[in-house]
Amino acid sequence: MSPPGPRTARRPSGGPPGRRRPGLAARARRSALPLASLLLFLALWQLAAAGGTWSETLVPPPAKVWDAFVDVSTTHDGVRGYNGTTLVEHLGISLRRIAFGAGLGIAAGVLLGLLMGTVGPLRSLFEPWITFLRTLPPLAYFSLLVIWLGINEEPKVTLLAVAAFPPVAVSTTTAVAAVPRSLVEAARALGASRRDVVRDVVLPSALPETLTGIRLAVGVAYSSLVAAELVNGLPGIGGMVKDAANYNNTPVVLVGIIAIGVSGLIIDGLLLRLERAAVPWRGRT
Repeated sequence: MSPPGPRTARRPSGGPPGRRRPGLAARARRSALPLASLLLFLALWQLAAAGGTWSETLVPPPAKVWDAFVDVSTTHDGVRGYNGTTLVEHLGISLRRIAFGAGLGIAAGVLLGLLMGTVGPLRSLFEPWITFLRTLPPLAYFSLLVIWLGINEEPKVTLLAVAAFPPVAVSTTTAVAAVPRSLVEAARALGASRRDVVRDVVLPSALPETLTGIRLAVGVAYSSLVAAELVNGLPGIGGMVKDAANYNNTPVVLVGIIAIGVSGLIIDGLLLRLERAAVPWRGRT
């Protein structure tokens, strides 16, 4: 019987503890930095409000904005939320408008981007018009949409769709046009049809940039939200901000702005997670 060989230390299944601790420390630091910046911002805000340089109508203290948040989120003194609608309901209505309008613009942008990226004459035909739309601020054509479509939901949804369309169209067109010719030619040499090439080569190659364009499109739609709800925007978070501004109700205006910003951060984070799940090879090839 041969003597036993030298024993080797077995690593725990979770990996070496020396690597785990730095990971936890790094995550803690990443969480602490945003929290520290938020606390610093609140402290500077409180100092600016307490300094007396501006009146509370212009710069209300954080406590007053918190009170406004509680008021518009609940029923108080027989009044439900703001204008009979709570903050969550205002935000939900606006998010539905964004989902529908931006969804239409994104779908149209992806489809036209694929066509423009694969058919050269179409790119020459439509690219100047897309650039024209991309450079227009939403307020420049919102009044025209109101004249054409009335003051109900149609102009709001159309404005968000038009705002979301150019970023997706441009990013998809650029991504499709940048697909390596060698991959396309290799697929055709193996007997792939044009449809197979688009499905198996062009779409996977263009998907990372297209998803980036979708994130940009959602951001543009969010930045156009208040403009979309300028007319007959109540209920809606942008309409709430506009209506409160008419009465110099700065705390409610700030509540609406913070709600738009926080919900936008959450949605962008979800889109980023979707991008990482859909294109895990990005940055590794």
